[in-house]
Amino acid sequence: MDGIGNQGKGDDPLVIAGRTYRSRLLVGTGKYKDLQQTYDAISASGAEIVTVALRRIDLAARGEDSMHDVLARLGVTYLPNSAGCYTAEEAVRTLRLARELGDWELVKLEVMADAHMLMPQPEETLRAAKMLVADGFQVMVYTTDDAALAKELEAAGCVAIMPLAAPIGSGLGIQRPERIEAIVRQSTVPVLVDAGVGTASDAAVAMELGCDGVLMNTAIAEAQDPVSMAKAMKLAVEAGRVAYLAGRMKKREVASPSSPMAGRISEQAGRV
Repeated sequence: MDGIGNQGKGDDPLVIAGRTYRSRLLVGTGKYKDLQQTYDAISASGAEIVTVALRRIDLAARGEDSMHDVLARLGVTYLPNSAGCYTAEEAVRTLRLARELGDWELVKLEVMADAHMLMPQPEETLRAAKMLVADGFQVMVYTTDDAALAKELEAAGCVAIMPLAAPIGSGLGIQRPERIEAIVRQSTVPVLVDAGVGTASDAAVAMELGCDGVLMNTAIAEAQDPVSMAKAMKLAVEAGRVAYLAGRMKKREVASPSSPMAGRISEQAGRV
């Protein structure tokens, strides 16, 4: 009981590429109304890894009005990503730029099939992953919920597999939980649901399926109260993890009383 009861106190860490994190919630930096809201929401989330889109944020910029200042004050791990890239070469070039800017080797690979649905392009994603791993990067990879592709990406050397729950920014929640479970069962590296989470219950479901973490942005940034939603997501991820470790009850097709039927007071009275 102690092992489960003490979750959140550091005895159930998330380990990615040999590094240990207390929080299993990863967040993005886009869509907030201003830098102050960005800071407040990320702080409330408790996230220790924050992903930033190199094609949308100038990480070379410094000063009080820069994203670099916000993330530095939070003390989080940068996770540069290749959002907005549509070929392997484009993604590799973008992430190599990240390494030049900040000596970051832990990166999030995204190669999109198109600008409308923002679904991962499988062949280009796998090709880019192989190129980046060969170049010494530690690659966390955004991918579809295809278990066969996830297996190939892990074999290519990716340090974390990040299947989508639903299209980016849709807020639809996990559409095919059985596919996420299949990826979790076969993987020996962390599996984190990435994209499609809409509210706290979605995050809890992801964790209850056995995922090692959840990455989100829009679900927090587009909430009516982003800071409160960030707190809710933090709690949901923690609760889902503890529920997964506790092991849920078996599902039954018929009712089963919480209290035993034998030895009821009425039966005992009848025997007097």
